[in-house]
Amino acid sequence: MTYRVQTPTTDEVIETFPTATTEEIENTVITADEASKSWGQVGIEKRAAIVAKAAELFDARKRDLAEIIAEEMGKPLVEGNEEAEFAAEIFKYYADNGPNFAADQEIPTNSAGRAMIRRLPIGALLGVMPWNFPYYQVARFAAPNLMLGNTIILKHAEICPRSALAISQILNDAGLPQGVYNNVFASHDQIADMIANPRIQGVSLTGSERAGAIIGAQAGKNLKKAVLELGGSDPYIVLDTKDVQAAARLAWETRMYNTGQACNSNKRLIVMADIYDEFVAELVEIAQQMKPVDPKEMDGTDTHVYGPLSSRAAAERLDEQLRIALQEGATLHAGGALADDTAYFSPAVVTGIPRDSDSFYEEFFGPVAAVYKVESDEEALELANDCHFGLGGAVFSEDSERAEAIAKRLAVGMANVNTPAGEGAELPFGGVKRSGFGRELGPLAMDEFVNKQMYFVAN
Repeated sequence: MTYRVQTPTTDEVIETFPTATTEEIENTVITADEASKSWGQVGIEKRAAIVAKAAELFDARKRDLAEIIAEEMGKPLVEGNEEAEFAAEIFKYYADNGPNFAADQEIPTNSAGRAMIRRLPIGALLGVMPWNFPYYQVARFAAPNLMLGNTIILKHAEICPRSALAISQILNDAGLPQGVYNNVFASHDQIADMIANPRIQGVSLTGSERAGAIIGAQAGKNLKKAVLELGGSDPYIVLDTKDVQAAARLAWETRMYNTGQACNSNKRLIVMADIYDEFVAELVEIAQQMKPVDPKEMDGTDTHVYGPLSSRAAAERLDEQLRIALQEGATLHAGGALADDTAYFSPAVVTGIPRDSDSFYEEFFGPVAAVYKVESDEEALELANDCHFGLGGAVFSEDSERAEAIAKRLAVGMANVNTPAGEGAELPFGGVKRSGFGRELGPLAMDEFVNKQMYFVAN
């Protein structure tokens, strides 16, 4: 395992970082544990002031932050700016609302005394975060837990060392005491050692289904609380529309965000038969116009450009998945071309993936729009729920009641009506089935790594 900056536009390794030694890991765990004993005793309003300062710094440094991840994992510059702004929003949300979320909650009781639930920190936590949203993913884990009084050890993706260090610098500059937030360039074996360490009280992973199974098993073996935010194959159901072309363009823009590398992207487009042909034709026309550019040049003014995937390896995996789907009977209408030696993969439109194929149940983590034709609302729902994942989903109709009737029956953690996704620091994020468990963002995030202590005082 090598922590490195390997720009996906050329596949060139331009900087490497040493993996932590065993001694460094041990010292970091001890430091985080010791810091938790004092940080948890700091008044929550003081913690809020530091978290609020972090929000200001994320916003002030957003341009630099965007340029870092454009080079590290190929994120379009405009999207990198948006991500840094969202990270700032998350930190501010918890600074503003965290004291109320963590307040004691009185419990009416028939016993002779007074009862309440106290929300107390549990100590040092380990976070394992992915490359696809290098700032946002960390923010939604770190902000609520810093407000609670927990301390954090953060292991970021191997291809995101500069963004990991930039986050650490922001939190240090915001005034966090030493040991409260600790970045580590750890190996997989060192992650396992940290989870097993009795000083670590919980672990949060955002990543692949495979990684979630490993981390979940390690957490369970060591009786540690875990939050797992894993993959998704979100259904995007279009029941009807007055403007098919506009509906297709919205679906395409949603699917192509972050070059299709989002766990809650609309990976399965489920379209009613009477608008299906026109819908697919519009997707194909758009796909045929797409051209590759450097992500640093993607400022949002040209919607017919695409950047690379996060790495050459990611592009090769997506290419292999698509080839297998075609062998199983799917039809490729546009795109799907892998560059010779970089991470560029032309955005693809594919239909007819057989329901009985392995590909039907896989997550295409990249710019592949898979479209399915259905004849009825019930068929749309049945197809949508025929999935191992259960992260999010969306239903569109001119008749909102019709859309809601389907959306309420989706087997997902986040159901949306007439919008690709409800997004905001205040809206909880998480899934069911093989998409993991636990919730981040909103008030629910502050109910995960916390001691909900029953406190009773007799009269």
